[in-house]
Amino acid sequence: MDKIGLDIVGLSYSQTQSGAYALVLAEQEGKRRLPIIIGGFEAQAIAIELEDMTPSRPLTHDLFKSFAEAFEIKINEVIIYNLMEGIFYAKLICVKDGKEVEIDTRTSDAVALAVRFKCPIYTYENILASAGIILDEEDEQESKPAASKTVAESKKEKKGIASLNLNELKDKLQDAIDHEDYEEASRLRDEINKRNEKNN
Repeated sequence: MDKIGLDIVGLSYSQTQSGAYALVLAEQEGKRRLPIIIGGFEAQAIAIELEDMTPSRPLTHDLFKSFAEAFEIKINEVIIYNLMEGIFYAKLICVKDGKEVEIDTRTSDAVALAVRFKCPIYTYENILASAGIILDEEDEQESKPAASKTVAESKKEKKGIASLNLNELKDKLQDAIDHEDYEEASRLRDEINKRNEKNN
């Protein structure tokens, strides 16, 4: 069965499930999108890695990566291989000493690890045929913002951010990172970037 490559194109607050997020994967050589509902922690883990944020202490997925590297285990790829009753099933294809091992995992954890190991994400035609959606061009444009930006924008805007100067925003950003509040950090970073663009 031929594998189909997927890219992460969106991560936003779920309109259907409270406290959940929608991870959107795009077919590399096609127009289909694969939306997957994931938890807030996993959404945060994916978003901070995509934004190159460095947590003050390692998150679970960072710990897994450090553990794997310490024992010379490499993740070659992630495969979303099954869909049953609305639940996606994934596996990590790992290699150690030339031996390949498949490890079953939740899809959200698999993607969080894929962005850390910079390995490809694949699925099969039957998965895309049953769960994939085709977006028109207008919807496609809306799905392109950075993942952590859409996560951040899903939160209600907090009052007072417009009244802060750039140095205060930077202080708040560092404080949010130190307290491992990465959604708030993403929102502050977006505001800082927006102001820097205006000043340039």
